Amino acid sequence: MKRSAAILTLPAAALAAVALTTAGTASAGLAGPSAAAASTAKVEVVNTKLGKVLADGRGHTLYMFGKDKHSKSACFGTCAQAWPPLTTTAKPKARAGVSASKLGITNRDGGVKQVTYNGHPLYLFVKDTGARQTNGQGIVAFGGKWSALSAAGRAAVK
Repeated sequence: MKRSAAILTLPAAALAAVALTTAGTASAGLAGPSAAAASTAKVEVVNTKLGKVLADGRGHTLYMFGKDKHSKSACFGTCAQAWPPLTTTAKPKARAGVSASKLGITNRDGGVKQVTYNGHPLYLFVKDTGARQTNGQGIVAFGGKWSALSAAGRAAVK
């Protein structure tokens, strides 16, 4: 019996090591496209099943996290893998329907600049694989509620 337990433990430990290695790779992969695509982030308004909400320059819905406080992100690590922050290297650009005065920047670890709107750090959701999807709306995860953001700078409701 002890021998079979040891045999089962070894594969479990190996799987855990692979999962940790893969998680690090996935994190880099998810953060990269968001950061690379958003040298200078663009924020626009798109029509969705929730009504008009903010989106990045590709039309992907932008979300706020209920746990964030005072324009500072509370989403790091695994959270940021599922909800990649919208990052920028320069002042974000407001497209039609977006109030430029509500756009801002907050600093993340490592000097990364995350876009904010009306004081809310902005995030994408990995399960929104196409423009105008709102699969993250209303999800409660990582200690807070996720909501698409309206052009008024408040949680979209419908």
